[in-house]
Amino acid sequence: MTDLGPRDAPYPELKKTHTMAHAGRPWTDHKPPTSAPVWATIEGLGRYYILLAALELDVFNTLGSGGPSPIEPLAERLGVSSPHLRSLLDSLVAMELLEQVRDIYDLNDAARRYLASDGPASMAELIPVAPGPHDNWTRLADTIRQGQPAEPIEDDPVAFYTSLVEGTFTTMFRCASRADLKIRYSALDAPRILDLGAGGAPWAIAMLAANPGATAVINDLDDVIEVAKDKADEFGVISRCRFLPGDFHHIEIEPGSFDLVVLGHVCRTEGAEGAKHLIDRAFEALAPEGRLILADYFQDADRKFNPHAVLMGATMMASTRRGFTFTHGEFSAWLRAAGFAEIRMIEPIGFQQSFVAVKPRE
Repeated sequence: MTDLGPRDAPYPELKKTHTMAHAGRPWTDHKPPTSAPVWATIEGLGRYYILLAALELDVFNTLGSGGPSPIEPLAERLGVSSPHLRSLLDSLVAMELLEQVRDIYDLNDAARRYLASDGPASMAELIPVAPGPHDNWTRLADTIRQGQPAEPIEDDPVAFYTSLVEGTFTTMFRCASRADLKIRYSALDAPRILDLGAGGAPWAIAMLAANPGATAVINDLDDVIEVAKDKADEFGVISRCRFLPGDFHHIEIEPGSFDLVVLGHVCRTEGAEGAKHLIDRAFEALAPEGRLILADYFQDADRKFNPHAVLMGATMMASTRRGFTFTHGEFSAWLRAAGFAEIRMIEPIGFQQSFVAVKPRE
């Protein structure tokens, strides 16, 4: 490693405001930058696995059903070691994912909403799969050297995506439902919908639920599409669905036949060329004045002001052969190059953005 010269203490945030200089002119006060961002990153791994363990042990559901509890009876209900459980729960309190008052632990509002299985916006099924295959992160440097991960998702997409689309359904359905306030698909006269790479089909199902005259063609890989069938049946709209299994780059699509085409969080897995091809396919499938809804996580022009989208790009890099996230400007250019007009951006719920683009009349 490079010789960095004299070492300063790694905890400058614990120093007094003014300290005697270790470098520079004598008697010059010098306060080094805080190491907090470094420690936050180091702790990030532990934080994730603390949350993962709590979900695996059913901590949130048990507290949700049984109410506030001290350690001993809760440990007995969960069948775990009391001192180890205390360490776990105290960590969750520090992470602001539980409450603790006088050694009584309980769910807080965030846990009730996002971590209990019956929460209105539960992420309990999403959290284990959201980072992609965990082992790929331990080999990220090799991925960057070689230009692809050792075990890309594409080697067994069904095994990964089946769990992922189950986990993302709640959030995506809420986003798709609220998008009606901006798109007004509920007011269309018997629209035909095409949902490419639909996963659990949250967009198509939300549209069908809001518009009794709508019908949908729902596409995904053979086994993944079974999740969409189950969800469509659960919401009572399966009779208005046609399921089209297969690769969305190669399936046959009736040209000029759809009023709405959805590309929901699929473009970032395909790389730039794959994303452009899907946009071209959507344009061809739409009838004149039909609309494309393209939902994804978009980077800003400088690739630094939307950390979630930037880090999602790293997740794609770590787990897929071609995947990255792209900027709003790149997607806008691709949409215009395909022939779309009246391009706008909507954000139905926080951090969930979608392009809406219209196929003009010739």
